[in-house]
Amino acid sequence: MASALRLLRRDRSVSLANDQGLREAYQAHGAELYRYAVRALADQGAAEDAVQETFVRAWRSADSYDPELSSLRVWLFAILRNVVIDHARKRSAKSWPQLAAGPDLPASSDTGPDPADQVLQTWLIEEGLRKLSTDHRDALVETYLRGRPYADVAAERGVPVATMRSRVFYALKALRNALDEMGVTP
Repeated sequence: MASALRLLRRDRSVSLANDQGLREAYQAHGAELYRYAVRALADQGAAEDAVQETFVRAWRSADSYDPELSSLRVWLFAILRNVVIDHARKRSAKSWPQLAAGPDLPASSDTGPDPADQVLQTWLIEEGLRKLSTDHRDALVETYLRGRPYADVAAERGVPVATMRSRVFYALKALRNALDEMGVTP
């Protein structure tokens, strides 16, 4: 209990805007953040990258940290959670055509995918994307294809993050409908 109280007092005095404060925060919480990231990502290299990205984001937004609202540990874990989600989203973005087509696709044969099928699938999805509104298409391309965080895209577009999430949700539904209209079946 005494060590937790000491840590809380030290967290309130840490300033992430300078090198020393960032070093102290890393020494106090880095190992714990890393263990969480390894469990969440099941990859040590990705976990190291996630922890590094967490501290970069913490440093960039150091002025938004309010020790009256939460401890530094809680704030850093919230950032790490977002980094892990972004990492998972990037992984799934590599197979984004499967998201549009649905999970019912037959398993591919051992000979590898047919290049003609890949070209056709790419063309069909591009056609489906052209049928979406500009806002929906941009939201889908930026978050799924480019793997960018919702918050970054929302800030660029000047809309709330919830609006960006809603646009992506409805864009996926509209893309699915567009593909159905074109006769694409899963």
